[in-house]
Amino acid sequence: MQQAAIFQTLADYNRWMNERLYARCGELPAVERERDRGAFFGSISGTLNHILLADMLWLDRFYQVAPRRRFSALDETVHADFAELSTARARLDAEISDWVATLDDVWLAQPFTFTSLVSPNPRSFRRGDALLHFFNHQTHHRGQVTTLLKQAGVEPGVTDLLWLPGLELQQPTATG
Repeated sequence: MQQAAIFQTLADYNRWMNERLYARCGELPAVERERDRGAFFGSISGTLNHILLADMLWLDRFYQVAPRRRFSALDETVHADFAELSTARARLDAEISDWVATLDDVWLAQPFTFTSLVSPNPRSFRRGDALLHFFNHQTHHRGQVTTLLKQAGVEPGVTDLLWLPGLELQQPTATG
């Protein structure tokens, strides 16, 4: 499998998991989504906002454009209203999927240099490695959200990549 195809699978998984996770989070009253549960970004809303913020920053870095919005810290609230946050997440997931579909292995192998909010020194990696971090970061923090949901009494459901619809190979039918 080519590396670009793997990233399309990760983009599909990202979208699928966010749709499912936001649906579960939407079952909670706002006060429960905002409750500080001791996670790195405090609450469910804080963690979801962080994921969105980081995705926006990374996409702008990948696009090599000025940030669509200036952030001074990784814990800033992008959208306090859950409906607005959900809409922004869905839009960004569509953008991620569309963009990843344009990538090829040549692009992924090229060097990529950026400066992060937490370290002012420029860092350089292969684009593919930076994109792998992008998807891994989302998965890491979504895992935290699933724990926070369980603490709030909401079952997050299966989160394994292999349960992504359409990924399983069809079983051959028995003949004869």
